[in-house]
Amino acid sequence: MEQLGLAGMPTRLFSCTPSKLASFAECPRRYRMTYVDRPTPPRGAPWAHNALGATVHNVLRSWWLLPRPQRTPEASRKLLREAWISDGYRDAEQQAAAKELAAGWLERYLEKVDPGAEPFGLERTVAMRTERLAVSGRIDRLDDRDGEPVVVDYKTGRSALSESDAAGSQALALYALAAARTLRRPCQRVELHHLSAGEVYTYVHTPERLERHLRRAEATAADAVEAETAFKEAGASADEAFPPAPGPRCSWCDFRRHCPEGQAAAPAKEPWAALPSGGE
Repeated sequence: MEQLGLAGMPTRLFSCTPSKLASFAECPRRYRMTYVDRPTPPRGAPWAHNALGATVHNVLRSWWLLPRPQRTPEASRKLLREAWISDGYRDAEQQAAAKELAAGWLERYLEKVDPGAEPFGLERTVAMRTERLAVSGRIDRLDDRDGEPVVVDYKTGRSALSESDAAGSQALALYALAAARTLRRPCQRVELHHLSAGEVYTYVHTPERLERHLRRAEATAADAVEAETAFKEAGASADEAFPPAPGPRCSWCDFRRHCPEGQAAAPAKEPWAALPSGGE
């Protein structure tokens, strides 16, 4: 996809999701293996914490799709059994413990949710374009608060969060901008609903702050386009165009087996090591 630049030269319009942008910003090599290499290199074993997070997301979506009288905290237990994803766990005992943990999260969370407050959308896809990028993404829940859309993102990890995480999340800011474009109404409030901690972290963006997030996203997109052009058209090697960025997160990389620098930077983790229980 291309648009004409100011000098009449074609400039690539970078199609992306917030996850794609974050992948390049965090590690260009991982970005290449995920989005550029074809076929995609084999990934490592699935992670139990990802399975747990996906399960909880699916339960919450299904809960909102129930008829209004059936939206009770207790209903989430049946939905959890039906939605359970078993990938990555060490054994049946660990799965059972994780399932009971998730059941408690869901019931405590849903006790505080108004079942009659119909959202604008569940896993709602929103999109927007600028001069440099076409960004789209799927929002976990888009609430309707007196006619104003609010971006809600569910979290289930064990890491502590704060309002600064909501404020600093480029993904949430881009979702807010895209939701405003899609729904044609202002969207500035973003929320992280951390089920494992039982907390909600809120931030209300100003238009100026949203614009800064967008400019940073466009700068990342420009760097990604430059790297792909150098690799595909200018003869740069894969490592020149997409260098690794080794660090602690290499323990969790799906492409760790293909990256000597990542293996040297951080130890390997068991697939269940990031469970909120600590994998015990």
